[in-house]
Amino acid sequence: MGKFILKRTGQTMIVLFIVSVFVFLMVSFLPGDPVYAMLGGEISQETYNRWYYELGLDQPLLIRYFLWISKAVTGNFGTSASQHMAVIEVIAQRLPVTLYLSLLAFFVSIPTGIALGVLAAINRGKKIDGALTTFANVCSCLPQFFLSVLFLYLFSMKMHWLPSFGFTWPWVDFGKSIQQTIMPLLCLAIGGVASICRQTRSSMLEVIGQDYIRTARSKGLKPDKIITVHALKNALIPVITLMGLRLGGMIGGSMFVESVFNISGMGTLLVSAIRAQDIPLIQACVLLIAVVACVVNIITDIVYAAVDPRIKV
Repeated sequence: MGKFILKRTGQTMIVLFIVSVFVFLMVSFLPGDPVYAMLGGEISQETYNRWYYELGLDQPLLIRYFLWISKAVTGNFGTSASQHMAVIEVIAQRLPVTLYLSLLAFFVSIPTGIALGVLAAINRGKKIDGALTTFANVCSCLPQFFLSVLFLYLFSMKMHWLPSFGFTWPWVDFGKSIQQTIMPLLCLAIGGVASICRQTRSSMLEVIGQDYIRTARSKGLKPDKIITVHALKNALIPVITLMGLRLGGMIGGSMFVESVFNISGMGTLLVSAIRAQDIPLIQACVLLIAVVACVVNIITDIVYAAVDPRIKV
């Protein structure tokens, strides 16, 4: 297992290096002068010089990259031109919100999707199987942005059941937090529930047809024990990979959801940074999202290897 983890970690470091190069080169590929593009043309020469040196534009490209990445690994991404504070402080305020919504949607969608997939598999060919399969097929095709707009129109504008925007931590105001979280949570979780339901159903149907399941039935084991102890454990192996992909998708999808519901997370932060052409903030957001995605992939690979040792090659 140790060699496997080292191998995956090494591959991840290569990916992060490539991502960091592309993120850094965004400054060089900006049309015109990066300082004027970020701050506008109406700035003093003193302000221009300060940002010119802070971005390292007086250095050769290669040296500039190593100076930037050496600071980035310590959490120093410079100062945000649009937020007027250290980039790491801005991210520290926004990242917990995005992680909270994404992880909450993840832990809701996983057991729900698995339960629905198992229910559909053990009732193959029946009405409940058809209903769940149709639900999964339809919901897996609906983009999160569409669901966000739809829920906002139905539950907020038409029915006035839920607030249309904002975010409150549960320990600040639990009731208000629940109301503000329901729609973003549904938008992030529905796609995961649908995908995991489809994969679990497919895996369960394949496992149920195996010889050892028929042997367990012939020995008189209870159907519930056969499903939960023997079939589900092996059926979940391909689902584990999908779980990691869904978590990454939820973190990425939170950008659209946060924008629609005006939630102060990483999604709205990145959108506002792009609009303001805030170079240090854009670089930090993109690199951090890449780091989170890579960490999720490593954890997924480790869990997969622990469940199925055959992939440790």
